[in-house]
Amino acid sequence: MINASSWAIQYILVTLVALFAGPVLSKLPVAQSFPLMLFGLTTSQTIRLIVEGVGLLALCILSLRAFRRMPDNGRGFSFLRQLILPITTLFIVIVMDKSLRVAGLSLLDPVGPIGYSKAYAASLMLVGVWITTTWLLHLDALHRFFVRPVSSARRQVPAAQTEDADEIDPAQQSSQPESAAQILSTENSPPGTLGRYKVLKELGRGSMGVVYLGKDPTIQRFVAIKTMRLGEIADRDKLQEVKARFFREAESTGRLSHSNIVTIFDAGEENDLGYIAMELLQGTTLTQWSRKPNLLALDKVISILATVAEAMDYAHQQGVVHRDIKPANIMLTTDRVVKIMDFGIAKMATSSKTQTNIVMGTPMYMSPEQIAGKKVDGRSDIFSLAVVMFELLTGRPPFIADNVSALLFAIAHTPHLSVKAIRPDLPPAIKEALDRALHKDPVHRYRRAGEFAVELRSCLEGLAA
Repeated sequence: MINASSWAIQYILVTLVALFAGPVLSKLPVAQSFPLMLFGLTTSQTIRLIVEGVGLLALCILSLRAFRRMPDNGRGFSFLRQLILPITTLFIVIVMDKSLRVAGLSLLDPVGPIGYSKAYAASLMLVGVWITTTWLLHLDALHRFFVRPVSSARRQVPAAQTEDADEIDPAQQSSQPESAAQILSTENSPPGTLGRYKVLKELGRGSMGVVYLGKDPTIQRFVAIKTMRLGEIADRDKLQEVKARFFREAESTGRLSHSNIVTIFDAGEENDLGYIAMELLQGTTLTQWSRKPNLLALDKVISILATVAEAMDYAHQQGVVHRDIKPANIMLTTDRVVKIMDFGIAKMATSSKTQTNIVMGTPMYMSPEQIAGKKVDGRSDIFSLAVVMFELLTGRPPFIADNVSALLFAIAHTPHLSVKAIRPDLPPAIKEALDRALHKDPVHRYRRAGEFAVELRSCLEGLAA
């Protein structure tokens, strides 16, 4: 895959070279005295043609590379990717015409001025048709790039709160709840109460449903209430399966009592709406720190990861596998406390109803055994945490592909990128720990997340020494 911004910079630089390097170099005194003459041209004319030819060749290679490797995301990149070749061809035709007319008039003698003018006009016409056709065929991708779908049936919430129900940053919410009139004014009004909790306002929407800000009137505690609308599931068998999975989240996470795992207070069902009341967090997920230029300091990254590994080890000992460890599910609160969130697809590892052929998780962070649909244990979470570690250290994931299928294949079969190639400053101990945690065979990973945590703490001590 190719980075669009870096490619654009290279494209512009090569274009400038193709346009101006030839004329400038051909006028230098050294170039004019250099004994180089081809096709009966003078030395300066020959140098100009060679330099511009090399520039155009480099532009062709750059364009072909972008066409083959630029991600096809169905939106702006798709549109740009399809227009690269015809636009480059048009530029080449125009530059070659200019060069031949200025420096290579003798080369036009075999076809004559009239013949050459007809060939040039035909070339421009064909390339113009190519560009127009490509533009029209991929206009929908350009439209999707500029037009974002907006739902008029709900209030607009901050972008950071709409990506996933558990990526909510409550710190961005007003400390004063909205009035009942403000809440009920929306078409999709939240319920007045859920169980014993008073619903105050919507915080965000995720894959499972809506998350509300709620309040326990008994002890005056604010909570986040995660919901799932069960009445929309017509298939009775499917409904029972979804209910079991939804409340399994409350069961599995509710039995965990750890300072670095989000606390579940209550769960229930009311008017075909399943809900889970959980700790209301204020802070920022690690997503913000997983891309350049926002990478955290090395010692901070290792400390956070060690804390997460220790919390994971605790959960694994209770028979709970998270199955979806990723930056968006790890929050650094305003009090600088690390919290693991969203055990929404966690399954009881000891459950006799576990189906090993169901794949759950976020593709980029899934382990090879998860992709294969095999039964997973804590070592799968270790692999996912290692992917998070790679991102926090380098600003990019260890596996890159153009689509989900290719990504899953790369995770299962292709070696991960070398962290030292991206961060040569990293101590060897950190690379060794990361490589072991990212091993495709779980047998060769750390047996427990606690072992991974100990190794990370050891690396941290080495950094402080």
